[in-house]
Amino acid sequence: MKNLVKIFSVLLLVLVFTSFSNPTYKIAKLKYNGGGDWYANKTSLPNLIKFCNQNIGTTIFAEEDIVEVGSKDIFNYPFIHLTGHGNIVLTTQEVENLRNYLTAGGFLHADDNYGLDKFFRREMKKVFPELELVELPFSHPIYHQKFSFDKGLPKVHEHDGKSPQGFGIIYKGRLVCFYSYECDLGNGWEDQDVYNDPEPVRQKALQMGANLLQYVFTN
Repeated sequence: MKNLVKIFSVLLLVLVFTSFSNPTYKIAKLKYNGGGDWYANKTSLPNLIKFCNQNIGTTIFAEEDIVEVGSKDIFNYPFIHLTGHGNIVLTTQEVENLRNYLTAGGFLHADDNYGLDKFFRREMKKVFPELELVELPFSHPIYHQKFSFDKGLPKVHEHDGKSPQGFGIIYKGRLVCFYSYECDLGNGWEDQDVYNDPEPVRQKALQMGANLLQYVFTN
């Protein structure tokens, strides 16, 4: 109950964010064990935050926090972001903590930075053994917030030549996790000189990122 109250308080703060001119809340990057580079894409979230504050009226602190999967501090954030290229291993306590966070009102965005997929799917099955990651239709509201993506996720980087896909975990009718696959969405949020992506590609990635945050804060 205490965790539920804490999440509710954070989300209530989010609902009134447009009433403030100063930063009022934070988002976080998720730190996990297993050897994967959870710390990848160092400029991604600050750039996304800046874009959202300028374009969709959010008032997020300019720098993201770092939060560990098993920490109770996770309940301080309405939105957490996970990325990397490699292995993820969650302990029993971390599985329980992440499930409690997501079922109490939190939201996880996981972004496959190429190489994450099999590990992420394996560990999320521990978190929600009764649920599946399902591909969201292009008509889903997450693709139609401030910015519309009639064909789903934008393609930022090529790896295996596959089309980008957006998967979700839906718990009791609520989307609690969005997983961007074969997209490299977070790479598109990076400083331009990191990958030298064309500016239109970066803008599409930032716009889709803004949709994620707007969806979380208004649904």
